[in-house]
Amino acid sequence: MKRSIAVFAIGALAAAVSIPALAQDKDTTRADNELSAATEVITQLTGPESRAGIPDDVLGRAKCVAVIPKMIKAGFVVGGQHGAGVATCKLASGRWSPPAPFDLSGATFGAQIGGEEQGYVLMVMNHNGMQALMSGHFKVGAGVDAAAGPVGREGSASAGVSAAILSYARAKGAYIGATLNGAELNQDHGETKALYGHEVAFSDILNGQAEMPSDSSAHEFVHTIASATDRASAEGSREAH
Repeated sequence: MKRSIAVFAIGALAAAVSIPALAQDKDTTRADNELSAATEVITQLTGPESRAGIPDDVLGRAKCVAVIPKMIKAGFVVGGQHGAGVATCKLASGRWSPPAPFDLSGATFGAQIGGEEQGYVLMVMNHNGMQALMSGHFKVGAGVDAAAGPVGREGSASAGVSAAILSYARAKGAYIGATLNGAELNQDHGETKALYGHEVAFSDILNGQAEMPSDSSAHEFVHTIASATDRASAEGSREAH
């Protein structure tokens, strides 16, 4: 009897230890997948062949970039939307910060039969938008002006007037300017712990105060954005002369 109790206790202890480990592994896998998917989205929108992508003027002036590879919309007439993504901001040194995981959710309106998947990219264009993002919690369009971004590599950021955030959507292979007004952004604490090994404040990540994760997908995501914005800035300089 005592032996059975001991075996049960050991088994219960092992389960208690393994469950958090499994949850951590799951978050780590999800973070890797989202970073890889986000890199693919940015590549499609900013690559040399993507003439209908984000304008060089927008890329060159962006202070932060937030990518939601897959936003799930579900419901009929009145529904909801939810997605997970990663963000990075340009530092004073010219480098880009490590990736910061977040969730984005809110209500949607209109005829959306079944589940419709879309990807979104948010280009943060000014200090107000950058401070809102760094807070790790804000609602798009509430005190932070947001507008559908201009499309086409020759487009101008002025098409978005003085919006703090210019946003783009990918649906059925096409990219268009779109808004996410009303959507709420929050730091994803589970993925943050999985990526960095411990809790890190959203602002510390985006301010460059956190070390870059050793994860190759994190490096690739930041490198892809850095390369795209550097190329766009170089193009702008050549046109100015």
